Amino acid sequence: MIELIMDTGENKKNDFIREIIREDLKTEKYGKKVHTRFPPEPNGYLHIGHAKSICLNFSIAEEFGGRCNLRFDDTNPEKEEEEYVNSIKEDIKWLGFDWEDREYYASDYFEQLYDFAVVLIKKGKAFVCDLTAEEISEYRGTLTAPGKESPYRNRTAEENLRLFAEMREGKYPNGAKVLRAKIDMVSPNLNMRDPVIYRILHSSHHRTGNKWCIYPTYDWAHGQSDSIEGITHSICTLEFEVHRPLYDWFIEQLGIHHPRQIEFARLNLTYTVMSKRRLLELVEEKHVSGWDDPRMPTISGMRRRGYPSEAIRNFCSRIGVAKTESTADMALLEHFVRDILNKSASRVMGVMRPLKVVIDNYPEGKTEELSAVNNPEDPSAGTRKILFSKVIYIEKDDFMEEPPKKFYRLAPGREVRLRYAYFIKCISAAKDSEGRVTELHCTYDPATKGGDAPDGRKVKATLHWVSATHCITAEARLYNSLFVKENPLDIPEGGNFKETLNPESLETLPECRVEPSLTGAKSGTVYQFERLGYFCVDADASDKKLVFNRTVTLKDDWAKIKNSGGLK
Repeated sequence: MIELIMDTGENKKNDFIREIIREDLKTEKYGKKVHTRFPPEPNGYLHIGHAKSICLNFSIAEEFGGRCNLRFDDTNPEKEEEEYVNSIKEDIKWLGFDWEDREYYASDYFEQLYDFAVVLIKKGKAFVCDLTAEEISEYRGTLTAPGKESPYRNRTAEENLRLFAEMREGKYPNGAKVLRAKIDMVSPNLNMRDPVIYRILHSSHHRTGNKWCIYPTYDWAHGQSDSIEGITHSICTLEFEVHRPLYDWFIEQLGIHHPRQIEFARLNLTYTVMSKRRLLELVEEKHVSGWDDPRMPTISGMRRRGYPSEAIRNFCSRIGVAKTESTADMALLEHFVRDILNKSASRVMGVMRPLKVVIDNYPEGKTEELSAVNNPEDPSAGTRKILFSKVIYIEKDDFMEEPPKKFYRLAPGREVRLRYAYFIKCISAAKDSEGRVTELHCTYDPATKGGDAPDGRKVKATLHWVSATHCITAEARLYNSLFVKENPLDIPEGGNFKETLNPESLETLPECRVEPSLTGAKSGTVYQFERLGYFCVDADASDKKLVFNRTVTLKDDWAKIKNSGGLK
């Protein structure tokens, strides 16, 4: 279970990263400035885990009167695309953050990074190695066994400079040579055992074209790019903690501005995976419709599903930052989604699985205008007119021919209230040849207009409905968890995480009925369908066909868990 931490401003402001920054400002380690950066790789769409890092880096800069750069770590042209660059920028802006004019790329610094490598070679701290990737891995050793030195480790600086220049000139094929740092092959930290800092890659880059055929590794480009930009605090996820000695070693050898790397635990979320590689598999193998499929944990998927950006920011603030790995419950994220939508979403009526109801004693051809509240949480949202007629639709689930105890909705001889309209009583049910109910016949009480009986009689259920004469046919897509397991990666050895995909993660209902006020509803607009949940107009919607994605149901599992004391 998840430990409950109250969402107070004090908790938000007093995590260990902010304490480090306050101390650095007090001692003027970097003067009086704070400069952070968000450095995504443009090799996929961002997910909710990246949202935590975005919120952290940009918020810290804002809180301390500093700046935050957006820098693309575009050092692997084989996996990077301009599409990913554009999607990342769109996601950050949608979350509410602005990098102003500070949009940078590691590729901006390719020449400088090459010159830095030359400095290391001249100092005898880097060498060109002819071992294959497999041999380098074999020579590296293990956590319990030391590595052994490459036979090319003691080349002269002059030879290394010549070979490195020839690598740049394209004289060698992929994999023929690499440039490695010369550190310590018996270090207990495997990252310090002569790591590769340049590799040959004859591949066109999305920004530099074919200018380069050697590309820096992430470990080489990361710290030096931070230094070039004057970053003060390089905030990374916890897996980079073991890389920090290397980050520091490179900068110290070059004698350049030295940012402080700080690591925090990444975000893990139940019923999903946080790996661009695995998410790419789902996209390429068509388990989902794309990166922005509303079942995906990507920011674009959550946006398409109808999640408000404010809800994601509040969620990231609520879970905070720590040094130990933990998993957040998807129910907590949905709790924040409901919290925002409850205040902002207009209420409407829609019927997912329509059941026809004929009100026998209602005048033929008559149409009434009834007044409905747009949002009870926001009086300024006003009211709207809804139309009532002799034939309406209700939910199939709101009728049972032989109801069990505690089923208070419509049944033969039973009276219920129609939202904003009248009391109706079921008289009979028509069935098809297979015995399925296809149509109800009811009567209404004209004296109960608006939902109350003048004689004081009570009913135990209020149903939503739409007028059959005036409603619009729409498609609804009901989304559930993409995986059936809380941790999709908790699988037997040799298993595949895709075996835990939920076959019922999407249910499509093509014959829904919604009230006519939704005519022309704009893509991205979220409504509360009364009694059903929050629904967002999908990008697939058109003038000819409305399509709604269910954002979340009305039931708040997190609030239920919290109030029951079931958190530990």
